[in-house]
Amino acid sequence: GAGADNDLYINQAIVFIEDAIQYRSINHRVDSKSLGLYRWYYSRTCQWILSLTITVILALAFIEEPSSLTVTSDVRYRLPAWNPPCGLTESIELLCFLVFVVDVSVKSYLIGWEEFWKNKWLMAYILMLIVSLADWIVSLSFFCKESVRIRRILRPFFLLQNSSMMKKTLKSINSTLPEMASVVLLLAVHLSLFTMFAMLLFARTKDKQQDKEWVVYFRNLPDSLTSLLVLLTTANNPDVMIPAYSKNRAYSIFFILFTVLGNLFLMNLLTAIIYNQFRGYLLKSVQSSLFRRRLGIRAAFEVLSSLKETPASTQQSCVSVGALLQVLQKAEMDSRCKQAIMRSLKMCSCDQLSAAQFQKLFEELDKDAIKQHPPSPEYQSHFMQKMQFAFGHPCFGYLGNVVALANIISICVVLVIDSDKQPSERDDFFLGAINCFFILYYLLEMLLKILAMGLKRYWSYPSNRFDGLLTVILLILEIATFAVYGFPHPGWRPEFLGLLSLWDMVRLVNMLIVFRFLRIIPNMKFMALVVTTLLDLVKNLRAFAGILVVVFYAFAITGIMLFKGAVVPLGNTRYSNFLQGTQKDSKAEFTGSCVHNCYISRKKKKQNKNVLSWCSAHFQAGVVYCLLYVLSVHLICRWAKIYFVAWWLISSVIWVNLFVALLLENFIHKWDRRCQRESLSGIEYQRTVELMFRDVLEEPTEEELMEKLHQHPHLQLCR
Repeated sequence: GAGADNDLYINQAIVFIEDAIQYRSINHRVDSKSLGLYRWYYSRTCQWILSLTITVILALAFIEEPSSLTVTSDVRYRLPAWNPPCGLTESIELLCFLVFVVDVSVKSYLIGWEEFWKNKWLMAYILMLIVSLADWIVSLSFFCKESVRIRRILRPFFLLQNSSMMKKTLKSINSTLPEMASVVLLLAVHLSLFTMFAMLLFARTKDKQQDKEWVVYFRNLPDSLTSLLVLLTTANNPDVMIPAYSKNRAYSIFFILFTVLGNLFLMNLLTAIIYNQFRGYLLKSVQSSLFRRRLGIRAAFEVLSSLKETPASTQQSCVSVGALLQVLQKAEMDSRCKQAIMRSLKMCSCDQLSAAQFQKLFEELDKDAIKQHPPSPEYQSHFMQKMQFAFGHPCFGYLGNVVALANIISICVVLVIDSDKQPSERDDFFLGAINCFFILYYLLEMLLKILAMGLKRYWSYPSNRFDGLLTVILLILEIATFAVYGFPHPGWRPEFLGLLSLWDMVRLVNMLIVFRFLRIIPNMKFMALVVTTLLDLVKNLRAFAGILVVVFYAFAITGIMLFKGAVVPLGNTRYSNFLQGTQKDSKAEFTGSCVHNCYISRKKKKQNKNVLSWCSAHFQAGVVYCLLYVLSVHLICRWAKIYFVAWWLISSVIWVNLFVALLLENFIHKWDRRCQRESLSGIEYQRTVELMFRDVLEEPTEEELMEKLHQHPHLQLCR
């Protein structure tokens, strides 16, 4: 009947508005049962369970054998790690798989089977689940003793497919790869040519004393390629040229030319190409989000205009105010936006809303309210009014910053003076006395500000909350120090208790006062520009950070499988022989920082590196390249170089340049608009990050919106 149809239209409008708020696609089933399932799936509880499941299945790698549950990564000192019994992590993993099966089933049903076959991500989702479950069964069949677990490498996919922004980012990176490949090929040609020149320049001679360059770096083609590839990262500069430079200064020209052409020209050319491809990335993303929001709002308008109680009009469709109020009461949205829209509806004199009026009401979603601080207390006393004016003035805050600076300087001076003294020789009387003074000042400052501003207004400022919390912590620690060690006096030396004594904690917390200076950043125009650029970049880099986690995780798991059982303690009896061999060969600089005080050998006692160690190793390999020497050149198969070169290309070459490109785009956009910024004084709302490009965004036309709505696979419009 008409009542059932009206309820369906109301529920459809509620879901479409919630889709618009969250920038979700509206291409899903819109019947009554599907709408209930859809709202349940996107409820906070279900999404929290799904996020927790993804976190748990990714975290299993830190518990599974080889376990990362050790305090230190040094195999000489760490105790045997606890490895869970067979079936424990597998049971948790099965529960996670069941959640993923429910997730993919609900998603597939909601979008419809026709759309499912067009969705490559969902098909890949099902394939990953099938492979993972098959590997899980194989693992139990071997009683968890199998050497290779394919499903561990596939786990990051579950994180990737759950984020629409990560999918968009991956698609953008994929479109940039052809242009990047041309520069990478040019780098390879550059590396190959200079490798041949190096082998000709530093060929073996009769004089063994003059062949150090050949012996150490350019003995054969693989060693020569490796040496110059490492030089491209500057990790072995200037060590690689020292033997040749000692023989003849002119040899330095070769290395200088290689570094200038490779680092200054080709690597920066790669950055320029990536920046050119990503220049409109943020703008396109925001434009797409804006279109989804406008489409969701327009879809809600169209279904509400189909209500039986809406008067028929040959001119244009309209929506009754009562129907919209009914939708707003049931829709999950920010209370501020809901109240603002309801206020606008009450101020509206008409009973029917056109499409333009309907869309304009929901522009409140594009705004973020500037927080209104509670009013200051009104004192009747003339003396209290003067106190309120004095201690509520910004100059009083500046005085606090000066005092905090003096506190930092005094602590630094004392630490420098006592740096070379033995604990028994130090006299902490001076530092204890000045700490008492500064903490009393912070307490007095907090109380005076509360007196001037009132407790509610004082607490409404984040900087005051930080200062107040810090002051309370300092006061508690200082009182505890006096209770344990007594009051400061000449020759006062509080004893060290544990890793950080109470006295050390007081001094460390004092250093946090330096953050008081962050409050002056908005008053410094160019510093504020840099800081806001970084903050906005952090907000827009979540997708990039997620993909970086995926890459780290996949490479770490792959490294465990490839180099499993290759780490031996340094205390091994044959370690000294190994060191002697490397000194004679002089092929690599063997440092503990490269492999965390471990070395690799296939012939010695076997131990496994865990996920945490490999993640740390990859972080180091992204910056320096000594792992390539230690792991692949001397101790394992030379083909292991491919693994580390691939990681270096992805982390240092591609990913760092992507980050630089986004940083440049964000900063240049803000730099160009710094003079056109509107003053926020007198403006009630401030634009959100999604609409920081509001002046260059294009509003979708009515024709575009209606064309998209008519293409909806499950929604039949009346017009």
